[in-house]
Amino acid sequence: MLDRATRLALFTLYQSVLAVGIALLPVAVLARRAGVTLPVRRLVERTEQAYKARAAN
Repeated sequence: MLDRATRLALFTLYQSVLAVGIALLPVAVLARRAGVTLPVRRLVERTEQAYKARAAN
């Protein structure tokens, strides 16, 4: 039961991070033009890895 709840929480977190990343796309484009890089890609990749690692168990 706890394993299922953990997977559900990680899936929800992953989907939320994707939604935030999409919502921040215009801000990221403007920041990139100003020479600043937002770490959204790393955040998405790390949550994806955590979800996949937990889903494999």
